Amino acid sequence: MLICILCGSSNLSAQKLATKSGVITFEASVASFEEVKATHSNVSAILNTETGEFASLALVNGFRFKVALMEEHFNENYMESSVYPKTIVKGKIQDFDAGLLQDQFTEYMLKGTIEMHGKTNQILVPVRIKKMDGDYVLETNFELSPADFEIEIPSVVASKIAQTVNVTAMYTLKSK
Repeated sequence: MLICILCGSSNLSAQKLATKSGVITFEASVASFEEVKATHSNVSAILNTETGEFASLALVNGFRFKVALMEEHFNENYMESSVYPKTIVKGKIQDFDAGLLQDQFTEYMLKGTIEMHGKTNQILVPVRIKKMDGDYVLETNFELSPADFEIEIPSVVASKIAQTVNVTAMYTLKSK
């Protein structure tokens, strides 16, 4: 499905790089309370090196927490992963030129959308990309607000969860 997102909107002869082992970590911890942090290590992504188009797909129930009960609450009460099973990012890396990439990171901006919890919002987030042994490494770090996706945090735990969530992602994209 993820490949179809890009193939439908781009030149089929373009070089596409992909991964199924991207890593996304988010943290919504508040000082003096239990850590609210999860990691997903099986995120799919694809990059069209000719157009700069990028897409990423994470299954919501793939995020792992240190505390199993926290993971259960995340999936059942907050993200409702049985109803909204996927988070999708798609967009275009502005001014992307694969020919300029080297073994040091080059900074770009990704302009597109993020679809999560049944809502789609516009994003403009920084990405860093480098070329390493024929692969492309893409990293990003940005903040999201659960309220922007109508994710309700019960008042009983609201003071224990940050109002903004720090998201980091890293993908090593390889030729298909």
